[in-house]
Amino acid sequence: MEEASVLIVGAGPAGLATAACLSKFSIPYVIVERESCSASLWRNRSYDRLKLHLAKEFCELPHMSYPVDAPTYIPKNQFIKYIDDYIERFSIQPKYLTVVESSTYDIKHNCWSIIARDMEKCTIVDYKAKFLVVASGENSEENIPVIPGLENFPGVTIHSSEYKSGISYSGKNVLVVGSGNSGMEIAYDLASHGANTSIVIRSPMHIMTKELIRLGMKLVRHLPLKLVDDLLVMMANFIFGDLTRHGIIRPKKGPLIIKSETGRSAVIDVGTVGLIKEGNIKVQPRITLIKGRIVEFEGGNQGSFDVIVFATGYKSTANRWMKNGEDMLNNDGLPKKEFPNHWKGANGLYCAGLARRGLADIALDAKNIANDIKSIIDSMST
Repeated sequence: MEEASVLIVGAGPAGLATAACLSKFSIPYVIVERESCSASLWRNRSYDRLKLHLAKEFCELPHMSYPVDAPTYIPKNQFIKYIDDYIERFSIQPKYLTVVESSTYDIKHNCWSIIARDMEKCTIVDYKAKFLVVASGENSEENIPVIPGLENFPGVTIHSSEYKSGISYSGKNVLVVGSGNSGMEIAYDLASHGANTSIVIRSPMHIMTKELIRLGMKLVRHLPLKLVDDLLVMMANFIFGDLTRHGIIRPKKGPLIIKSETGRSAVIDVGTVGLIKEGNIKVQPRITLIKGRIVEFEGGNQGSFDVIVFATGYKSTANRWMKNGEDMLNNDGLPKKEFPNHWKGANGLYCAGLARRGLADIALDAKNIANDIKSIIDSMST
């Protein structure tokens, strides 16, 4: 058994940010991570050409800026270097290969009892902690939809987390399912490497440039959200034109309002729209059935494919091990309360990085949690 003032589950950006904020107050903590490294999503489950979609000023972790010479939009490898430097700066020492199997609140002793398995030593550790921070991420496990006939598809099926580069798919017929930022960028990468690329776009979405989103995030500090959205949509329409005939429909609500209400981001165009307009990427509606290599779509279209890439997102797995957290997390392992009040539960329970608002708000979660824990500790000592 080990005792900890604070136990942080997860050594991704949210867990690391929380650890750094606690260390600023000299509050002791233990941070556990099921993988063999920090920020495993970035290191092991992201494609090569990935860059941060938001400007660097919106993606800093607490108490440490990016280097002065860093580009505005940080590439994957530079972000990993930033994470490594962050860990060194704040002397964060995650316990890797440590899988949390259960957590329950011990009413008698007013603490959390967390059972974890040390995969390296093949031992069970029972942690007792006054405070518990769920920072295991909203991207804990790949999400692949149920599609009739998918189980008999003879080609290659992969999740976007396995995709690295389109170089090995040249000349192949590839279908990308999912039209968020990952799906649209993977489609661009595939087409740029000579794959015959199609993408499934099922829902209305906003297409923006990085510069438009950067402008919107600055303006919204001074102007009403609706006004900024109207301006962004007007400028996007001027840049991209009417995309309806290409299978892309713009939602009625603006991009920043949708982000604030649902956590769903606008798609940042990396050149995909141009390839769609040129016919180098074909847009398809929802899949209805898969028969062998033939994929059928709503409306009667069909095509033969060698590869299907599922850019269909991830899901939280916190509910599999979290007990007594019903006041904070819903059935999907995500916060019940809306932003910005989502981060605190009962009995010293917190969550960081689960609000689907990206790196920009991970820093805010971490600061709120550390400040709250400090105020509770201070009140107990007076």
